[in-house]
Amino acid sequence: MGSLKIEQVKKSFGNVDVLKGIDLAVEDGEFVVFVGPSGCGKSTLLRVIAGLEDATSGRVLIDGDDVSATPPAKRGIAMVFQTYALYPHLTVRDNMALGLKQAGEPIAEIDKRIGAASAMLGLEPYLKRRPAELSGGQRQRVAIGRAVVREPKLFLFDEPLSNLDAALRVNTRLEIAQLHRRLKATMIYVTHDQVEAMTLADKIVVLNAGRVEQVGAPMELYNAPANEFVAGFIGSPKMNFIDGGRLGESVKTVGVRPEHITVDPAKGDWKGTVVHAEHLGADTNLFLDCEKTGMLTVRLFGEYAAEPGMTLHATPQPGRLYRFDADGRAVK
Repeated sequence: MGSLKIEQVKKSFGNVDVLKGIDLAVEDGEFVVFVGPSGCGKSTLLRVIAGLEDATSGRVLIDGDDVSATPPAKRGIAMVFQTYALYPHLTVRDNMALGLKQAGEPIAEIDKRIGAASAMLGLEPYLKRRPAELSGGQRQRVAIGRAVVREPKLFLFDEPLSNLDAALRVNTRLEIAQLHRRLKATMIYVTHDQVEAMTLADKIVVLNAGRVEQVGAPMELYNAPANEFVAGFIGSPKMNFIDGGRLGESVKTVGVRPEHITVDPAKGDWKGTVVHAEHLGADTNLFLDCEKTGMLTVRLFGEYAAEPGMTLHATPQPGRLYRFDADGRAVK
């Protein structure tokens, strides 16, 4: 119903190579998230899959069919944009119905699909309203509903939550996860927010400078990053990196996650001074300037009474150090 295969896809804009030979397989029903820093190529890759950009070379296959030269409307995809892209003069119902009308679907079928999608997304009270009468979260649900009624082979989401405030992002993220479970559809989701990636994805694709750094389940990337880039990108606060020589290691870099460090006022491996403390209620983030390692971020569960200037000793949990060679590759 919705498998995707990308074979050696390259995309250049003039002399700038944005995608540098992407290979990827997405199974039917998977929720796959593309993550990476700004400019890494994730949105361009999504647009190539959608047919909104032509690949410079390579192939895009949906359900085994090469759609590289197929127009977007005939690829069996539906896309949800960060800007909602709703028609302001149309009601919610008409926005959701427009694509189906253009495809020549019977009125009874349109009514059936809109009824099911609006019930699923809690849009029934708003069907007669126009976008200007809705909140940002409601507009995004309409944009998602417009995609749902098309019953596509692939759902493509391009940073759909970035215009929402923090509380709405959490709620809409939950709605998208529930939608995936109900529809069992194939979804590809682009975000720069690795928290969204970790909480939504069956499989994460980490992109950097137009290349795939690693593909895997969220906890696989968290526990076994392939290289220093993935280790630093997955996890919040980000992993600490220490010059291996400072710790007497033969590798170039040693990494340790903030949540894998314990502290004690009297004893420990790395003596340091508290530079700053973030008291978040559920967590406390400490920034320690340690003699042996340099600056460290330490994440502690719950409230920890620490203030700038306090001396603390930090100790990494056993077996929780990551090692990387001169090329940034993980060393077992």
